[in-house]
Amino acid sequence: MPDYRYWRLNSRPEGHEYTAALSLETAALPVVGEGQVLVQADYLSMDPGVRVWMTAREDSYSPPIPLGTPMQGQFLGPVIESRAEGFKAGDIVRGFGHWATHSLVDPAMSGLMVLDPSVGDMRDHFGTLGLNGWTAYCGLVDVLELKEGETVLVSAAAGATGSVACQIARNMGCRVIAIAGSDDKCAWLMDTLGVDVAINYKTQNVEAELAKIEGGIDVYFENVGGDLLDAALPNMAMYGRIGISGLIAGYTSDGGLPGPARFDQILMKRLTVKGIFLPDFLAKGVNYYEPLKRWYDEGRLIGDFDETKGMDNVLIAFERLMRGQNLGKVVVDVRS
Repeated sequence: MPDYRYWRLNSRPEGHEYTAALSLETAALPVVGEGQVLVQADYLSMDPGVRVWMTAREDSYSPPIPLGTPMQGQFLGPVIESRAEGFKAGDIVRGFGHWATHSLVDPAMSGLMVLDPSVGDMRDHFGTLGLNGWTAYCGLVDVLELKEGETVLVSAAAGATGSVACQIARNMGCRVIAIAGSDDKCAWLMDTLGVDVAINYKTQNVEAELAKIEGGIDVYFENVGGDLLDAALPNMAMYGRIGISGLIAGYTSDGGLPGPARFDQILMKRLTVKGIFLPDFLAKGVNYYEPLKRWYDEGRLIGDFDETKGMDNVLIAFERLMRGQNLGKVVVDVRS
């Protein structure tokens, strides 16, 4: 039986010390059982939320990954062998499995789906047309009920989910304010994605810049939390809506971040704050692929990639993501 390689979680990481907590292992490929599918990964997706799964926190939407087991994450690649209805060898699929060259999965439990082959760059099935894009659309349209003409603020705007949120808001006729962590990212957001204002949180006073927005912020698509949430709260419009898609500022903590210092603004401005959790809507059968694909085909929805090559370099890619050093969707090409 041939071997495969996978990253194993051995201990709970301290901060961003991933090399001390994970190791690259080799094992024999598992035998495919009834109802299972074996997939060979072409690409792995790096996603901030899995950092919470590395901790011992029991209050997350997903339980902690048991120590001594393969690290979990999204893969994209061809089916090698299938004993499950609806999947055959050669199908290009995406699902939740492991940071591994191969993943053996139950289709229902892993969210396995056969991908649209008409998409020119299959990596877009991770980002703009994948769960990042679906989360952005779900959050803005179904959770926050975005309306034409509103002012929308997006944090982590140059990331995989934030960049799609910016484009959705732009396409829906809204004014878009983007927060990112470098001048290059801000330039990309302005020049390529067409946002109205881009703020570099590392060099500018975010609260002061937001205070210049006439009428305040109607909708805030939050990916970060911490200081950025505190900067946004006093600059929300009356009856504004905040959707929490992510809180990456606190993902390395075993207990989360303290509550916002400006929490009182939720009362003062009569704000609505909601969590954005994509699986709640997928369970109802909502289809987010079609509206995103229409914009994609029209050239009104694009993505960029921060790609690393090789299984050996997965932790490098993940650390880049968690430190905010990426522009666009972080993927690892593991075909070699």
